[in-house]
Amino acid sequence: MTASGDGPVRIGVVGAGFMGRQHIEFVRAAKGAELSAVADPLAAVEEFGCPTFPSAAAALEAVELDAVIIASPNSLHVDTAIEFLEAGVAVLLEKPIAVDYRESIRLVQAVARLDGRLLVGHHRRHHPAVARARSALRDGTIGQVVAVSGIWSARKDESYFTDIPWHSRQGAGVMLINVVHDLDLLRHLCGEVAEVQALRSSHARGLAVEDTVSLNLRFQSGTVGSFLASDAGASPWGWDQSTEETLSFPYFPDGVAYQFTGTRGALSVPNLATYSYDPSVSADWHSPLSRTYLQVAPRGSFEAQLDHFLDVARGDAAPLVSAEDASRTLALVEAAALAAASGSTVDVAGFRADAEASS
Repeated sequence: MTASGDGPVRIGVVGAGFMGRQHIEFVRAAKGAELSAVADPLAAVEEFGCPTFPSAAAALEAVELDAVIIASPNSLHVDTAIEFLEAGVAVLLEKPIAVDYRESIRLVQAVARLDGRLLVGHHRRHHPAVARARSALRDGTIGQVVAVSGIWSARKDESYFTDIPWHSRQGAGVMLINVVHDLDLLRHLCGEVAEVQALRSSHARGLAVEDTVSLNLRFQSGTVGSFLASDAGASPWGWDQSTEETLSFPYFPDGVAYQFTGTRGALSVPNLATYSYDPSVSADWHSPLSRTYLQVAPRGSFEAQLDHFLDVARGDAAPLVSAEDASRTLALVEAAALAAASGSTVDVAGFRADAEASS
């Protein structure tokens, strides 16, 4: 059903782990939203102040919901999302959309078949700096975009791996847990990736999963890029350190996660520093560059994402990150993993086509 514009959007949350609890607090604080149910085997009504259920199916049967936020384990994402879509409930599905690209195709097809309202939780896209950067790049503020480089590096504590054992097993690793965010933003800002190369290493921790990766990207536009990520190396560089999105990270107000270079200037994100030539002089390496900052009103990504989801639930907006869009990010992550494993350049469109043909 589509939520009424007259009353609050009745929202259920499936999964009360770390991410689910964050969503619960955002729903509680949001105008126009009402926390109506929590589904988790360990959920207690006295903790959340709303009806609680041991499963998503039990919540769906007992409570009338307009929308649901799914923050359950990755392996349950697709089946749980389809269950709610079939009931006419709008869905905010945490990333990754599925455990692999082939499985994500099933959800993409279900959304189309059911004309469902589904938003995927790539929350960084809702940060005001991202929308401003995308506009500047498309408007030619720095001329034709030639290249982009990015980095995310932070030393995760040992308890991250010992307290949550799956973090050190196949299916985890810095690529799927962290780089998925950055590749999604690079797709959003630069367009689709045509080819990817990758190197990976686990020498710093010696685990079954990689702790460090280096990617080379060629976008369909002709722009080339590189991205370096590590969960074993301390640094001030990366999205989390350059924003106040995660309070447990040290914050560097002028921090940088991505650097875009163009024929008329450069742009760094998320601090939105713009380097440009005086338009009255020639634009080459002998000319001075001036630095200014693009202005945006500060806003948290998760709060902005929830407001957008309320609009999606009411039928007033199309999702900023659709199932099909998110599935392409997942395919790019898998293509990068294949490139690292094979030591070859992977054609991303060809990778998707092969997966679709065998699904």
